[in-house]
Amino acid sequence: MEQRAPRNRTLTLTPGEIAFYSRKLTTLDGPVSVEEILNRTLCQDMLSAVQYLPDGFVDLLFVDPPYNLDKDFNGRRFSRRNQAGYLEMLETWLVPLIRLLRPTASVYICSDWNSCGAVQLFAEKYFHIRNRITWEREKGRGAKANWKNCSEDIWFCTVSNEYTFDVDAVKMKRKVIAPYTHDDGRPKDWQKEDGGNFRITHPSNMWTDLTVPFWSMPENTDHPTQKPEKLLAKIILAGSRPGDMVLDPFAGSGTTSVVAKKLGRNYLGIEIDRTYCCLAEKRLELAERDKTIQGYRDGVFWERNTALNGNGSQSNKKGNHTSLLF
Repeated sequence: MEQRAPRNRTLTLTPGEIAFYSRKLTTLDGPVSVEEILNRTLCQDMLSAVQYLPDGFVDLLFVDPPYNLDKDFNGRRFSRRNQAGYLEMLETWLVPLIRLLRPTASVYICSDWNSCGAVQLFAEKYFHIRNRITWEREKGRGAKANWKNCSEDIWFCTVSNEYTFDVDAVKMKRKVIAPYTHDDGRPKDWQKEDGGNFRITHPSNMWTDLTVPFWSMPENTDHPTQKPEKLLAKIILAGSRPGDMVLDPFAGSGTTSVVAKKLGRNYLGIEIDRTYCCLAEKRLELAERDKTIQGYRDGVFWERNTALNGNGSQSNKKGNHTSLLF
């Protein structure tokens, strides 16, 4: 096993853990009821699993397919195609999922700049497009002859005009730069706290408060395209209600399932790679004891790199009783 630095908190698996968590995985070979796949991880090709799933049981679908890039996923390679070829691949993957959705379901589809055109064409053909979220992925290699690529898109779609969007569950707490007051000196739409002046704001489609998981974060794994738990928390809180069913057909190391569990939703994850499935199961087990989500506390999302004291108040000082919200 690779030797890691002492402060590296990346979640790994021993051979014994792989054997243990493998026994928790499910593979479908025939039709199943919702109860039989509730809160499970399916370890098999997505298309082979979907054919056995029941109709109309999914409230929220989160789709993070391989982007149109040359990429290696633990030995499984995805090769870049032209836009028409990638659109054809999207239809192969995603059309079979449509029958699983409730009429009130929401769908979030991830893309990068090179694949977003094909994703938009697919989404407008089969769903109602509500918005395109752009989130800042602050990691990324510098480029000498091009702009550094440090953003990704998420297409917010719905099956119909009736859907869940809980705006009050996904508000942000931001530091006030210009604290305007009423004529009598009362704060205008902000609050004065020990750590400064803050405002609770409505969420926008530009997300700059996310941190891609890295070695010092306990949610980090070796999956090459792992999404932050905070990102999934925004989507799950906005697009579903407690007890709803959340489906991720490209589950990777299980972030969607883990966050759904932490937030009191039901989940189903489908992933072809056994190692990633076992990582998902280990993370789900850890989520039984620790339901915290970095960057989300007290019912609001905090700006990136916000330091909080042990009592939950904001602070710019880093000490023994201060934690950093990413």
